[in-house]
Amino acid sequence: MSERNEKPTDTAGPLARDSHVDPATEAFLTHRNLLFTVAYEMLGSAADAEDVLQETWLLWAGVDLGTVRDQRAYLVRITTRQALKRLRTLGRRKESYVGPWLPEPLLTAPDVAEDVELADSVSTAMLLVLETLQPTERAVFVLREVFDLDYDEIADAVGKSPAAVRQIAHRARGHVAARRPRDIVSPTETRAAIKAFQRAIETGDLQRLLDILAPDVVLLTDGGGLKQAALAPVVGADQVAHVLGNLTPVALLQPAQVNGRPALIVRLDGMIDTVVTVRIDGGLITGLYAVRNPEKLSHMEWETTVSR
Repeated sequence: MSERNEKPTDTAGPLARDSHVDPATEAFLTHRNLLFTVAYEMLGSAADAEDVLQETWLLWAGVDLGTVRDQRAYLVRITTRQALKRLRTLGRRKESYVGPWLPEPLLTAPDVAEDVELADSVSTAMLLVLETLQPTERAVFVLREVFDLDYDEIADAVGKSPAAVRQIAHRARGHVAARRPRDIVSPTETRAAIKAFQRAIETGDLQRLLDILAPDVVLLTDGGGLKQAALAPVVGADQVAHVLGNLTPVALLQPAQVNGRPALIVRLDGMIDTVVTVRIDGGLITGLYAVRNPEKLSHMEWETTVSR
């Protein structure tokens, strides 16, 4: 596994960016951000996505480039296959996870929000929807709907026929459509909701908090057994407001851009304690996602580049 307390290098291994970089390294560096994003959307874990990139690099380094027609497609195929292997392992791990499992949050650059589809695809709410797909369905959906790969390329990546991939894509698309937020919410609307939420928490104004929470709002807290967190979803505006009303008054709430959307970082004594992201439907907060597991917070210390 990758070290979670250190900032990862730009590539798997000591690949230097200089004028003497070999063609294999140059191709890997060119597509690295894309490959990371593919792996992250399939896994919901930045640490595991970094591990997949390590494995991709090792396999790519042994390829005869003279036999490769499309380097981008070839690298995506390697990454997808490695991510699928890891996704099946992660599924077994999640079965014994303490409390709700949430995706690992990423501090992202503000310009990610300009690509509406990319920002939506890496949002916490969407990653949780993707968690409900089977591994192959998830890979097909991500490669087709987010990265717009053709069915033949996806078939090579997942080891299925193009006809089977079309059927899987259709099934996955319907599954996601039934569970994703009804509308793609603008960054401005999300920012306004986050600001109102922050004011309500900081002032202890229970009514203001209730005004922005949907009646059936769900709060998920991920402590991973390492930090105090609710072991089951908290459902309903009154119950969620009660839990949030117990936040320590010495906490500092800091607005940030997380997974392509406005969010809040909760700091205690200057250290990141919790990262809060939201789902908004119909102008109200319908989902609150609070990651407290310290093993999932290391990628919040620097911006991570995601791209298509």
